[in-house]
Amino acid sequence: MSADLDSSPASRRSFVLAAAASGLSSIVPSVGWAQQEKPQKGGTLTLLLFPEPPTLTTIAHTAGSSVTISGKVTEGLLTYDFNLNPQPQLAVSWTISPDGLLYSFKLRQGVKWHDGKPFTSADVAHSIALLKEFHPRGRATFASVSEVQTPDAHTVVLKLSKPIPYLITALAASESPMVPKHLYATGRADANPANNAPVGTGPFVFKEWVRGSHVIYERNPHYWDGDKPYIDRLIVRFIPDAAARTAAIESGQVQIAPSSPVPFSEVDRLRTKPGLSFETRGYEYINTVYRLEFNLEHEALKDLRVRQAIAHAIQRENLLKVAWYGQGRLTSGPVHPALKKFYVPDLPLLPHDLRAAEKLLDDAGLRRGKAGGNWRIRLHLTPIPNEGGQRTADFLKQALGRIGIDVQINGQDFATYIKRVYTDRAFDLHVSAMSNTFDPTVGIQRLYWSKNFKRGLPFSNGAHYVSPEVDRLLESAAVEVNEPQRIRDIAEFQKRIALDLPDITLVAPHIYTIVDKRVRNHTVGADGVAGNLASVWLAAS
Repeated sequence: MSADLDSSPASRRSFVLAAAASGLSSIVPSVGWAQQEKPQKGGTLTLLLFPEPPTLTTIAHTAGSSVTISGKVTEGLLTYDFNLNPQPQLAVSWTISPDGLLYSFKLRQGVKWHDGKPFTSADVAHSIALLKEFHPRGRATFASVSEVQTPDAHTVVLKLSKPIPYLITALAASESPMVPKHLYATGRADANPANNAPVGTGPFVFKEWVRGSHVIYERNPHYWDGDKPYIDRLIVRFIPDAAARTAAIESGQVQIAPSSPVPFSEVDRLRTKPGLSFETRGYEYINTVYRLEFNLEHEALKDLRVRQAIAHAIQRENLLKVAWYGQGRLTSGPVHPALKKFYVPDLPLLPHDLRAAEKLLDDAGLRRGKAGGNWRIRLHLTPIPNEGGQRTADFLKQALGRIGIDVQINGQDFATYIKRVYTDRAFDLHVSAMSNTFDPTVGIQRLYWSKNFKRGLPFSNGAHYVSPEVDRLLESAAVEVNEPQRIRDIAEFQKRIALDLPDITLVAPHIYTIVDKRVRNHTVGADGVAGNLASVWLAAS
């Protein structure tokens, strides 16, 4: 993405502040995406999703499959086009004060929750309070929101103690869902029964969740957006077996399958199928990277020399070629290359050098034979339970074995994986897939900020990394409204991570959606299939 007004959130912010020289600036939403064909009504769309989500909403969770499914029922204040320009959803207009400390939203009128109660500003205020307390990323995103005012039922004003330069891009349904206050007024948001039987304002109404099989949604006949949605029913199927997922796509049992759902080895063959298309757009809001995270509570891994030795042992080009079939790109640090204005391509990387790795381990007192046989040390590696994680783990086991590190791979289902890493802390090495999202403060700070280490908090600072200098840089970037200075802070942060090595960023994988060509308007903005699918329709042929 270039740094012009249309494609840069921070540049848009500069535009907002410049345009606001005399009071509140008004952001006029751009026109929606043109449709070249007249939508046809009716039919059932079956969406393939794996792994099965741990919950159906994202008020207190950021699991990738939950992110994909949540927005069908619960909506956000805004949505975003492919260049991350904000578009109306539950908010129809918004203003930002020149100092960036006051955000005012006018809400859409006449919107009702699926149980018939009206959607009001009180729901927005309560949702933001829940996100601030329970959401893994929202805890940082909304930390500086000091007050949420609701002067009337359709106006919300956020008062900030410090600027949040990325806030206007953080309000999508998948990231910051609005939930009904009357169902979330008591108890913990992360344990609310409505998380698994959601009630929202969106185009689809939740009907059933059969664990291990599917979720069914039906058309909301009272949806606020004209005659949308066009389809009558949405079925989300969970298929854990990779071969079965491929067969379901080829046979037409499922018509849309996001997030690179088939084995890497099958991609080229499926691209030749005339009835299928591959869509690479719709992931601009995600930007996932795979990384090797160290548990810095482990005595040996506290030693920088051991982490440097592991970095020296990894032949990154071979990792991409062998473990990923070349379907991705190597990246040098925490920031995904798609976030172009923040990405630093020439970070100091340790080259593949087995001799240097062996010497570092010797110097650290981990000589061969110390762990029995020819082994120096035995480490337990926990990969995220998907093909990318498993293949990366297998590659790392062989690579580290060459320098005398015996890697034991712990396989588990998704729920056990989350508990092992973030609650039990029962891992030494961790292959993680983490979304950078739309901004480094939202997607990346959580992974390195010392104040975001909390047992039981998923997708957070799993390394238990503590660096006062990194904290300072991250906290500075989080409130800096001067874009060049913010870019410098994030660049310096990346250099510190490259030197400290709390983790090693490995691959930015290509992500795609496989879709039956009869399915139209499935990807209309930056969140792609994770959007509400209100515009999707099925052509006859």
